[in-house]
Amino acid sequence: MVSPPDDPQATVLEIENLAIEFRTERGWVRVVDGVDLWVGRGETVGLVGESGSGKTVTSLATMGLLPRGEHRIPQGSIRLVGEELVGMPERRLSDLRGDRVAMIFQEPRRSLDPAFTVGDQIAEVLRRHRGLSRKAALVEATVMLDTVGIADAARRVADYPHQFSGGMCQRVMLAIALACRPTLLIADEPTTALDVTVQAEMLRLMNELQAEFGVSILFITHDLGVVAEMCDRVSVMYAGQVVESSPMEELFARPHHPYSEGLLAAIPDHAEPGGRLRSIRGSVPAPWDQPAGCRFHPRCDHAVVGLCDTGDNPMRTGADGTPTRCMRLGELELTGTL
Repeated sequence: MVSPPDDPQATVLEIENLAIEFRTERGWVRVVDGVDLWVGRGETVGLVGESGSGKTVTSLATMGLLPRGEHRIPQGSIRLVGEELVGMPERRLSDLRGDRVAMIFQEPRRSLDPAFTVGDQIAEVLRRHRGLSRKAALVEATVMLDTVGIADAARRVADYPHQFSGGMCQRVMLAIALACRPTLLIADEPTTALDVTVQAEMLRLMNELQAEFGVSILFITHDLGVVAEMCDRVSVMYAGQVVESSPMEELFARPHHPYSEGLLAAIPDHAEPGGRLRSIRGSVPAPWDQPAGCRFHPRCDHAVVGLCDTGDNPMRTGADGTPTRCMRLGELELTGTL
């Protein structure tokens, strides 16, 4: 595992020891706990894990989009090209969103306003952050629609979201996100709602535009097949914590955490012909009911009573330098897929 570069200009996003709590009827509940994560210039980092692991909450905190008054960040730092985002005034965050950092979501139709044309919605970003006139912004919006592969862009710029398919709506979202050439793009399950063929086209488009614009990508997903196609490095999250961070090929060849091994084993393409699909028993614990010790131990086939179910479970560094949150790191020989 390579540490973040010393030069802050080489690190687009750096999250350090981040904790996030939400106000609930049970009081303040911690849903993200001690997360460390970084994204370098021009690279794609995957953030993977089951639903409820804290991936989206981490990304929304980075965007400053968590509900005001309902959350707090008691510790940690989020830096965008060296600029601290935690505690930043809302006005400054608004200046950064859509300009230096942008985000696309799983359900593009819910993110697009049905009352405005797609051209106006792309143009709005350009007018807000680049100061373009409405006419000039619409010209640039047409260029962006063409860039993301929407045919007859000059005509379709005047269409409304309901006139586009789900895959085309996601292309529109990508056009909005990249209109101002951001430094960082956060993609939160951007292909989950798409069929397999459209998903492949979307991933190919994102790779092409990343190369063209030089944007860094934090790619949030539960699909390790997508990770294998898109990502340079991977951070695996479980129950609000990062449990392993490593280069993509290393994770697939030699996972260091039993949870990572379980996720890899559950990939349908790796099942034996005619055999049963693998799964991880149980489910992610509720944030207010985290087990002691390793949070994964109730579901882990390698857990040792009296070791894995007591005390703290900090990140440990293995012989190869990979940070892993496992009390048996160095003892286990886990199986990958390569």
